[in-house]
Amino acid sequence: MTKPPKDLLASKDVLHPRNPHRERYDFPELIKASPALAAFVQVNQFGNESVDFANPAAVTALNQALLKHFYGIANWDIPAGYLCPPIPGRADYLHYLADLLADSNGGVIPRGKTISVLDIGVGANCIYPIIGHQAYGWRFVGSETDPVALAAARNIVAANPALMGSVDCRLQPEASHLLTGVVKRGEVFDAVMCNPPFYPSLAAATAGTHRKTANLGKGRRPAPVRNFGGQDSELWYPGGEEAFVRNLVKESEEIPTSSFWFTALISQSQTLPGIYKELQWAEAVDVRTIEMAQGQKKSRLVAWTFLTPEQQAARRVSRWAKAK
Repeated sequence: MTKPPKDLLASKDVLHPRNPHRERYDFPELIKASPALAAFVQVNQFGNESVDFANPAAVTALNQALLKHFYGIANWDIPAGYLCPPIPGRADYLHYLADLLADSNGGVIPRGKTISVLDIGVGANCIYPIIGHQAYGWRFVGSETDPVALAAARNIVAANPALMGSVDCRLQPEASHLLTGVVKRGEVFDAVMCNPPFYPSLAAATAGTHRKTANLGKGRRPAPVRNFGGQDSELWYPGGEEAFVRNLVKESEEIPTSSFWFTALISQSQTLPGIYKELQWAEAVDVRTIEMAQGQKKSRLVAWTFLTPEQQAARRVSRWAKAK
């Protein structure tokens, strides 16, 4: 039998310790949860059960099974052509975010609906609010510039009783804004999170999609560490992720007490110096970088706060003391 490449053998042992997706997919159990997945499961060239990650229908079916088995979400779907996210990596962001909150709370993760998180760019898949609420009980606000994606996210929430009343999906009326127009006057969050568009232009996004699809079609089908599909607004932003996060820093500086922590997932290490420079100019009180990894894919979580130690202590008493 052909020896699997090292990235396949690496499994997912570098995922966060609380991430339930650290082991290889248990397809028999996933099929029990979602029988529709069975039609897409096949034995690959290495003798392992898998799905064709070049097939959008297969990836969607896998996500539906994962969400039902691990998170109790029975009704999940996305419009054709929209981002179908890799759930293990998305879950990692939330578990590291929980650690960040715990580090500011005497080592205890604040849980429950008194904890409020803003997800910038919730997408049609609504994946971060789903995992965050089901894992920690947090309440979410999800912003979105695309009306079709917004409607799809709202449909997911409406179709799953576990999410109703805990996820508020809001339209961002201005695509050039991130916080402005979404955060209401006097509204306070415990964390802001975002997974910025990776590419700096439509041309770069198109080339990247072609390259990814070609690689998948050649039989190199590792664990789903990359996104499949995606609309323009999901894949690219003028100036790429660095410009996106620098704009987020500028807007967060304008409403510094609206969130305890502001965070962003960074894919490219070369964008970090520019982001750090922007944070220095904004005079953030505390800046942290949390390394994340899944197999060959490396990323990091950059977090910053404008709250002084005294403000942080007051926020803990006013909001987190009630969290369970």
